[in-house]
Amino acid sequence: MVTVRYEIVEHDGGWAYKAGGAISETYPTHDAALKAANAAAARQTLAGTTDGIVYQDKDGQWHEELADGRDRPATRVVDEPSA
Repeated sequence: MVTVRYEIVEHDGGWAYKAGGAISETYPTHDAALKAANAAAARQTLAGTTDGIVYQDKDGQWHEELADGRDRPATRVVDEPSA
């Protein structure tokens, strides 16, 4: 199972969370960023609807798949710098 890691980081004069290379908006305090990361992590685990998706891969090929809305990743919020 995939685990999405949310890491609290200093960012743009404040604090943010980072997941998969993407950084959230900036929050004024560490606690506010931690609260937002926990909320985002919780939403990530919620089941959605099963639906058809169409996407293009890095080679320009198009694919059609059925995405299972119950197939959600595990999440982990990390409140310490990565080594």
